[in-house]
Amino acid sequence: MLAGVLLGLLGSLLGLAQPMAAKRVMDTMGQGQPAAGPMVTLSLLVVAGGLLAGLGHYVLNWSAESVVRTARCRLADRLLRLRVPVVERTEPGDLIARVTSDTALLRQSAPQAVSAAVTGTLVTVATVVMMGLLDPVLLCVTLAVIALVGVLVAFVSPRIGRATRHTQEAVGLMGAALERVLGAFRTVKASGAEQREAEALHRAAEHARRTGVRAAAWEAVSSTLSAVVIQVCFLAVLGVGGARVTSGAIGVSTLVAFLLYLFALAPRIGQVVEGIGQLQIGSAAAARIREAEELEIEELGEAEREGGRAGGREASFEAEEATVMKPDLPPAPQERGSLLATRERHPLPATVTFDQVRFAYRPGLPHVHHQVSFAVPGGGLTAIVGPSGAGKTTVFSLIERFYEPEGGRVLLDGRDVRQWPLAELRAAIGYAEQDTPVLAGSLRDNLTLGSADAGDAQLAQVLHQARLDTVADQLPHGLDTHVGHRGSRLSGGERQRVAIARALLRRPRLLLLDEATSQLDAANEAALRETITEAAHRTTVLVVAHRLSTVTTADRIVVMEAGRVRAVGTHTELMRNDALYGELARTQLMNH
Repeated sequence: MLAGVLLGLLGSLLGLAQPMAAKRVMDTMGQGQPAAGPMVTLSLLVVAGGLLAGLGHYVLNWSAESVVRTARCRLADRLLRLRVPVVERTEPGDLIARVTSDTALLRQSAPQAVSAAVTGTLVTVATVVMMGLLDPVLLCVTLAVIALVGVLVAFVSPRIGRATRHTQEAVGLMGAALERVLGAFRTVKASGAEQREAEALHRAAEHARRTGVRAAAWEAVSSTLSAVVIQVCFLAVLGVGGARVTSGAIGVSTLVAFLLYLFALAPRIGQVVEGIGQLQIGSAAAARIREAEELEIEELGEAEREGGRAGGREASFEAEEATVMKPDLPPAPQERGSLLATRERHPLPATVTFDQVRFAYRPGLPHVHHQVSFAVPGGGLTAIVGPSGAGKTTVFSLIERFYEPEGGRVLLDGRDVRQWPLAELRAAIGYAEQDTPVLAGSLRDNLTLGSADAGDAQLAQVLHQARLDTVADQLPHGLDTHVGHRGSRLSGGERQRVAIARALLRRPRLLLLDEATSQLDAANEAALRETITEAAHRTTVLVVAHRLSTVTTADRIVVMEAGRVRAVGTHTELMRNDALYGELARTQLMNH
């Protein structure tokens, strides 16, 4: 960018020499002498100045593209590291607009703002100096007009900035409204709500139009006023200068040279005015980008910071652990202290403990967990059951550290999950979510989302385990077939099997399955149940289950109700000792 500014400045300086060269041509011709030499000099100044200015413009725009790329990459990295609660209270469409539309404004405003700030200002000052050397009286006329331009710019430019910010906010709202519709496209169609949603989008578009017109109006006012003032300046200089030529105070060549400088000054003043307006536009875009950059993110290396905050509790960790669900949780071996075991050939199953956990999704909302405590030993299958809203899925979210508890601890291998580096923690876990998200792209891309180094043999194994091998064989391009936006070309059951296969491919020490077979037919559900049972011999498996067949084969069952653990035991024990579980088994579980 500095190189572009310097090239443009050199071109402008050569332009400043042109009026003096033109004056010399006129003086030479007026004296009846050959003007070939001065004409060649003037021509060289024009050509060289144009080439340097053009090259500087190109370099500035090249630099602006680099600025936009850097901003977009930095924003993309930032957005992917946002904390889950932050994303949930932010409109995705608005975040997308900040990465695309707002950064595009930087591309538009950066070259003009920088050029105006440096080249435009310096050349304007130099032009004024040269005009002063020619005639101080005409210079005073010119400066009076320039002062008027300054007053107008000071009045208009803040309004351009505010209007632009409102425009970008309206564009963000438009993107959010469109993302809302496309995210539930089939639901909108099935509900016959196309017209209603189209009207909402039209209202958003109209709001964006109104704010855009307001911004354009202020820009038009700025450019028009500066143009009118420059014309007034030209007429004033022409009138005063003509009078001074008539009186003999200056020669015709001096007036011509002064007018040439005035012609050169006019676009520079316009450049400065427009640059200030573009600076306001770029500042509005930059402010929205800074807001996105200030959103709270997950720090992958925050173990030390969290450790300092929890230091007092960690000092007494072993004494406390001896009293928390000790009969159900055998002591974790020392080698479980490192989650790097996830990459070993035979990783050790993880242990999980919830110790008096309290949690609410946001301040002011009811608590989802009230003093939740239970323990899961390494290996085996543990099912979590309970009525809707009992807090079952929240258990998995706290283990993954999507959220952090208000009180109590979530322990993995006897250590608070807040003490683990996030990358290592999540590398140890395979998670098949309740809504089984599938990303746009190929089936292979989705399977290897968290296992980029997986080979064909590993893929074939998990495809067979998830009963996806037949599906993959029937696809036109096998694993390289695109599955559509959010997996729209796959059935609900196939998307669930993709999620399970993706989780198994990570070879996790802890496998979390949140109603992962709810959309499968009986045959595929039975086959996958065998796969899950087999996986439980190698790793720790936690399932949120509604099907009785899954629950009855579990090594232990945690019954939750209203954010509390009501009972823990086997199917037989709970049928005998817990009325809620018995009711669930006879109604809800059996109905699934």
